[in-house]
Amino acid sequence: MEYIPNIIFAIALAIGFGFFAKNVKKLSRNIKLGRDIDVSDNKSQRWKNMARIALGQTKMVVRPIAGFLHIIVYVGFVIINIEVLEIIIDGLLGTHRIFAPLGALYDFLIGSFEILALLVIIAVVVFWLRRNIIRLKRFIKPEMEGWPKKDGNLILYIEVVLMFLFLTMNATDFQLQQLGAEHYRQAGSFPVSQFVAPLFDGMSISTLVIIERSAWWLHILGILFFLNYLYYSKHLHILLAFPNTYYGKLKPQGEFDNLEAVTNEVKLMLDPSADPFAAPEDDAEVPEKFGASDVQDLNWVQLLNSYTCTECGRCTSECPANQTGKKLSPRKIMMDTRDRLEEVGKNMDANKGVFVPDGKQLLDDYISKEELWACTTCNACVEACPVSIDPLSIIVEMRRYLVMEQSAAPSDLNNMMGNLENNGAPWPFNQMDRLNWVQES
Repeated sequence: MEYIPNIIFAIALAIGFGFFAKNVKKLSRNIKLGRDIDVSDNKSQRWKNMARIALGQTKMVVRPIAGFLHIIVYVGFVIINIEVLEIIIDGLLGTHRIFAPLGALYDFLIGSFEILALLVIIAVVVFWLRRNIIRLKRFIKPEMEGWPKKDGNLILYIEVVLMFLFLTMNATDFQLQQLGAEHYRQAGSFPVSQFVAPLFDGMSISTLVIIERSAWWLHILGILFFLNYLYYSKHLHILLAFPNTYYGKLKPQGEFDNLEAVTNEVKLMLDPSADPFAAPEDDAEVPEKFGASDVQDLNWVQLLNSYTCTECGRCTSECPANQTGKKLSPRKIMMDTRDRLEEVGKNMDANKGVFVPDGKQLLDDYISKEELWACTTCNACVEACPVSIDPLSIIVEMRRYLVMEQSAAPSDLNNMMGNLENNGAPWPFNQMDRLNWVQES
């Protein structure tokens, strides 16, 4: 009978981590649906970017208030999870505060955890006020209605509950230590929860044990729930920010990739020994689609970008097209890409791992042409993103598809390209007339 709690704990742990592993496998499969891309270059620079941006939070603090509060929550959760290791060991072995023999170091750690827990609660309350009372403009855009808004608030509620459970667990533990309860050894420093402990004055040891054990169980089960909720939430960036910043774009932001198929065609035209009108060989590969109309046409880094999006809206708030009332929102581009990718993944789940055409695609069904052509390609969204997401690359790929596969560029753009072809300049004037202005002066 005495081992039943340990067995229940082990089962809960196995279910929690097992479900998480299943979701990670699904996540990996969905990302790999994208085209392959070589990002094995400049490994040292990539490691530096990951350390500086994901670990060091350097792009978060561009906006000092939000950046500072985010660092508190980030550091709090990372460090407090050291305490989770002790909970797991205690749960499996039936011990209590197994790291207590560390003495002064243990006291320092528990004390630090408590201070961080309090700071996390304060930061989360401020975040909630910014979203729901102050209602910052970037949090009330159309794409944030419904589930995205609920998801953002739900995460804040979970974080507060977990921190309160942690402090309740410590406060009752502190009381039990003072009462000399069995198994509750004198260990830890409680700079925050000792001020909460008087709420439990006058309670019997058995009642305190029930409260302490309940808080302990709810805290670890809440962490397992939070871990598995990440897959369904924008907070997946907690895990994906690191690989995303590692694989982030290293080229100058204004530099676009050339399409290999187009480059080969140009080389063929410039080769005097080649016949550009020759029919392709029977076994020649089918030319790749130009650009992208659906998520499978994007590369896997772009799909990783979509899952990493934090929905913070910094990209949209910096977008000049969005600021002038146009329909484009870089954040929505990433959210739509993720939603379509999830839809494709569910399609594969329902059809034994094979995608069955559903008559839908990213273009038009999720992202409109109006949004795509509103983009000025200024890279403001890329510069603003705190985790190296590149919405512009997706916009450009979809534009390429419209122009090169569907010949569906706006009339102004078609006129410009026609002028470039015929006159060598974007204006509708003959090349022979270029210097007329000199004669007129």
